[in-house]
Amino acid sequence: MADDLTSDAPTRSHDRRVAWSVVALTAATVLIGAAVPAPSHPRAQAEPSADTACAEWGDGCRVCQRGADGIACSLPGIACVPKEPSCLRRAGG
Repeated sequence: MADDLTSDAPTRSHDRRVAWSVVALTAATVLIGAAVPAPSHPRAQAEPSADTACAEWGDGCRVCQRGADGIACSLPGIACVPKEPSCLRRAGG
């Protein structure tokens, strides 16, 4: 049994180097990811909700309407991924 352990010493040494290389690469990736700032997403000039000429707007998940009683919005779907809000209908047309 002792002969089996000593004959695998080069293999264990190689495995150990590979394991430490994976650990070092993972740590470097995490550190780089933490150091690099996230990209900023450009926002529209004005939100449709702030544009009083926009009577109805949506983001693909919910739709909002401007009425006499104020703004009313629908509820989003369960697995909806919102997009950039856009005006769907302008007031008076």
